[in-house]
Amino acid sequence: MAKVDVIMPQMGESIAEGTLTKWLKQIGESIERDEELFEISTDKVDADIPSPTSGTLVEILVEEGATVEVNTIVARIETEAGAAAEASAPAPAEEPPEPEPAGGEVVEVETPASPTVPDAAPATTAPEAVAEPGSREDRLQSRSTPLVRKIAAEHDVDISSVVGTGIAGRVTRDDITAHIEAMKRGEAPAPAAPPTAVPTLPAAVTATTGAGAPAAPAEAAPPGVMRVPIHGATLDIKIPSIPIREGDRVEEMNRVRLRTMEHMLLSKRISAHVTSVNEIDFEHVVRLRRKLKAKYAEQGVKLTYGPFIMKAVTEALQEYPILNASVDGTRIVYHADINLGIAVSVNDGKELIVPVLKNADRLSLMGLAEGANELADKARTKTLDFDDIVGGTFTITNVGVFGNLFGTPIVNQPQVAILGTGVIEKRPVVAQDELGNDVLAIRHMSYFGLSYDHRVVDGAMAAFFLNKLKDVLENFPEDAV
Repeated sequence: MAKVDVIMPQMGESIAEGTLTKWLKQIGESIERDEELFEISTDKVDADIPSPTSGTLVEILVEEGATVEVNTIVARIETEAGAAAEASAPAPAEEPPEPEPAGGEVVEVETPASPTVPDAAPATTAPEAVAEPGSREDRLQSRSTPLVRKIAAEHDVDISSVVGTGIAGRVTRDDITAHIEAMKRGEAPAPAAPPTAVPTLPAAVTATTGAGAPAAPAEAAPPGVMRVPIHGATLDIKIPSIPIREGDRVEEMNRVRLRTMEHMLLSKRISAHVTSVNEIDFEHVVRLRRKLKAKYAEQGVKLTYGPFIMKAVTEALQEYPILNASVDGTRIVYHADINLGIAVSVNDGKELIVPVLKNADRLSLMGLAEGANELADKARTKTLDFDDIVGGTFTITNVGVFGNLFGTPIVNQPQVAILGTGVIEKRPVVAQDELGNDVLAIRHMSYFGLSYDHRVVDGAMAAFFLNKLKDVLENFPEDAV
């Protein structure tokens, strides 16, 4: 009788672990393919996870309330009906071979299709039979994964004596194996970092390169360096410690902040960032929105400026498809669909999530308004599905909602451009009257900042794109509403 592993899925590119909140089936119960098996919760998404196959649930390896890394095996299903339901502890799977280190400099050797999450558990590694209890903070303080703790126990190693190079100082598999090898050679292990050394991100982040032969995969990062794996290579980022003075408040970054830091640093390292800004007259859109608000409200739809901007963006992307693309090594991938990522501020502005409005170019103004409102509501109520947060090809972020004139956002990998929309406000501008005379007028104006990857998008193309946006918004066709 064949058994099928059920794994913790990755609910978004920057999410590395999830909490299994509830089992919807119990050991011995039969289940159909795609029938809901368990519920999970992450920092950004709550979801019901379907069964990958039909059969009988015979093993539950992660208890309710436990948080495990993505790709961890959480259960096993026997694929024939009537299978024995007695659970047994899984045997550890054979470790996959370590990737070959990149030769020469320690830099990325190829642009990844999506950011690599550091310290993620390999899909082929089975966890302990029962997940370790405790809160997320307890697990971070333990500074290790179940696999690492298992290796440490087998070699009688005190995990607290191992210097961790993973997220929040977590001890990775490479750290523990390097520590064990050092003990076998009779070398004294490196002392753990002092608790008062708080890593902070400097204004300028530089990439360090290795000297001589490439470092072995198990080698720990030097002091004051965050080592980020990138598509089989590694990127070393200097993060010096600062002195802690009396009265200073010290706070560890939470998991969302750490993932955001990694994602942003990765994007800055991959893409050659440039930002161009254009000023747009919104007077026509303001009047059109005012005219349509009541009509849309009657249909239960709140009409903001967002759908007008999204409509203009989709038209501009169709005319300039290089901004709706991704880079795959030395190839440019022009995406057939226009899937708009819409940045939504959640948790009182402390966090940001980017749900994706699929096939936005096929939607009317009403459809864009309905879709954007639904995604924003789901983001704020933490009810986004997995499909809601993947597949974006271009992102829009509204810095104007906080009163900012414009922004220079960081490209959301693996995309090549992101639009930051500034505040729409009344300003005195030079306009023309009915006779063509220059006059001083008060108009609703806004600055749009387009950040783009200069590897494939040139300044002229960015300017053409922004000018197209300006033209569509300043002359928005009323028959498009």
